[in-house]
Amino acid sequence: MSKQVIICSDSTSDLGSALIEKYGIQIIPLAVTLGGRSYTDGVDIAPDMIYAHYVANKELPKTAAPNYAAFCAFFEEQTKNGAAVVCFTISQTMSSTYNNARLAAANYPDVYVVDSKNLSTGGGLLVLAAAEMAQGGMAAGEIAKAVSAMTDRVDASFVVDDLEFLHKGGRCSAVAALAAGVLQLKPCISVRDGKMGVGKKYRGRFARVLQTYIADRIGDGADIDTTRVFVTHAGCDEDIVAQCVAQVSEALPWGEVHVTRAGCTVSAHCGRNTLGVLFMHK
Repeated sequence: MSKQVIICSDSTSDLGSALIEKYGIQIIPLAVTLGGRSYTDGVDIAPDMIYAHYVANKELPKTAAPNYAAFCAFFEEQTKNGAAVVCFTISQTMSSTYNNARLAAANYPDVYVVDSKNLSTGGGLLVLAAAEMAQGGMAAGEIAKAVSAMTDRVDASFVVDDLEFLHKGGRCSAVAALAAGVLQLKPCISVRDGKMGVGKKYRGRFARVLQTYIADRIGDGADIDTTRVFVTHAGCDEDIVAQCVAQVSEALPWGEVHVTRAGCTVSAHCGRNTLGVLFMHK
């Protein structure tokens, strides 16, 4: 009988409760500090609380990685009955989560930590691939190796409507934010080699920009793995999200399109009107 393999992820994978429950994924939440109080991402704080607090106080939260002790406690609990663990984290260039998990995993013989080299559902794509491998009976070490080799195939990007949160969080200059506002620029933020960078800059109304962005990212769709495609947003208008889903579904008629809401990490850094289409290349 093969050993049970538990697939887990930090809370930045933004998979949503339906997929988490369907695949039996365990989540290790990041910590969020807001208004002098400490919260647990996805447990007692949600993005809309962040937005409401910002409107009232002009204060953004601080997020923190689960520490070494938290990972040790988690791995101890998951492996106590003999299970193996494959744990995914946000890119190590964006957080200390990976390093904390790696150090804790060294205490356990069958726990493997994978740097997703991504954020949000970019990492979530890898988590779900690992969950399917586990369901197929693959051993934990083999899963970690196989999925680690897939990280460069992930296409993760977002379009940001307003640079206010990025500016307040110290991720863009006041000059850049002002220029973007005056010129109605909407930057595409993409992940490459585990790092976020600014790609194409779109101009115009957010809804129209998203149409162009989706067309640019998908192209003719020939190189896209349509097993699973995510439309992930940080609280966009429902009509805009529906429009984007329809466009993706039309472009990739054989694709499995999932809509998820970004959690506190992406929401705190990018703001409410942020939307991305995330998928894997063949």
